[in-house]
Amino acid sequence: MAMKVTGGFILDENGEQVAKDVYIKDGKIVEHVAEGDIREQLDATGLLISPGFVDVHVHLREPGGEKKETIETGTKAAARGGFTTVAAMPNTRPVPDNAEQLDLLQARISETAVVRVLPYASITTRQLGKELTDFKALKEAGAFAFTDDGVGIQEAGMMLAAMKEAAALNMAVVAHCEDNSLINGGAVHEGHYAKAHGLNGIPSVCEAVHIARDVLLAEAAGAHYHVCHVSTKESVRTIRDAKKAGIRVTAEVTPHHLLLCEDDISGKDPNFKMNPPLRAKEARDALVAGLLDGTIDFIATDHAPHTAEEKSASLERAPFGIVGLETAFPLLYTHFVKPGTFTLKQLIDWLTVKPAQTFNLPYGTLQVGAAADLTLIDLEANETIDPSTFLSKGKNTPFAGWGCAGIPQATIVAGKTVYKKERITNE
Repeated sequence: MAMKVTGGFILDENGEQVAKDVYIKDGKIVEHVAEGDIREQLDATGLLISPGFVDVHVHLREPGGEKKETIETGTKAAARGGFTTVAAMPNTRPVPDNAEQLDLLQARISETAVVRVLPYASITTRQLGKELTDFKALKEAGAFAFTDDGVGIQEAGMMLAAMKEAAALNMAVVAHCEDNSLINGGAVHEGHYAKAHGLNGIPSVCEAVHIARDVLLAEAAGAHYHVCHVSTKESVRTIRDAKKAGIRVTAEVTPHHLLLCEDDISGKDPNFKMNPPLRAKEARDALVAGLLDGTIDFIATDHAPHTAEEKSASLERAPFGIVGLETAFPLLYTHFVKPGTFTLKQLIDWLTVKPAQTFNLPYGTLQVGAAADLTLIDLEANETIDPSTFLSKGKNTPFAGWGCAGIPQATIVAGKTVYKKERITNE
């Protein structure tokens, strides 16, 4: 079926806005389609036509955590946020640590996902850090990459062996960096907020020391090593130095670590509790600088839904994590692009082509022949973040009540419209 998206504009290589109609046929972007062949036409007058967003760090919770989120609700939330491809973390129950479990997960994704889902496989069996999984079998079963996200690999020898296995298969090792001996039972960053509220704090070195170890292991193994949710200035410095040394390391940062620091925590609200925690203002500034100078490669949400009951516990007892798929672009556009810290082109690249290039994915582009993954955005539209409207089961966000501009209006995956607001009409 052929589709035409008409009246919108794209960003050229220089970031200039260029009027453009986009033609789609058989799920691909094409140069042109005869008017008589067009079966669907979307009116995108005045809207930015962006490549569909790519998020390589999402928790969909299914199987085992369906009270928090399902593949269906999580991918509907992704579609509302403009994401057309997401990679699902393996901290589910059961863990996708063997080909059979990965096959079952792939089948469930095929049945219920509304955007493209790339499943991670775990590095170790049940994510216990004791025994490596069968990387070759998991790759053949469709694993996107390998990670034990949620916990760090504590033993250097285990991590080196994992990196060697991944390198032999030309796959990435994606790391949650946290030295368990330094966590100290902390719920927040080891800083002035923790001290003022009598809480145990997680020090910055807890993350940075793992990254320092791992970049040297990656160099020894010749592996692609990707760092999840960087949060400290020491981590940024270590990654920058590793890149200068020619080590194959890439990194991501979350919207909440770019936007918030420990100064912003409201009372003892558990919606400000995430892992890694919100750090000092100097760390937040270092993350912004690291993104701008290329030390950090792109932005990922670390969408982590929990139930209202779980998040109603005390700050000390509530689980770590917040949702992010439905708020990422509006927050970043409003608070970084509109003030001039980032250009719109930079933000779009960090949400599309940069994560795609990092993992050799054929997405995040509007080139002819590419998958027809599009996000239509009204840069002038304004909304107030209201968790009750989220399509995600998770309502746990510290951004409730924040006003935002730049609202996704429609999302198209492989030529199929999977999300559309009222203002988008079929002509």
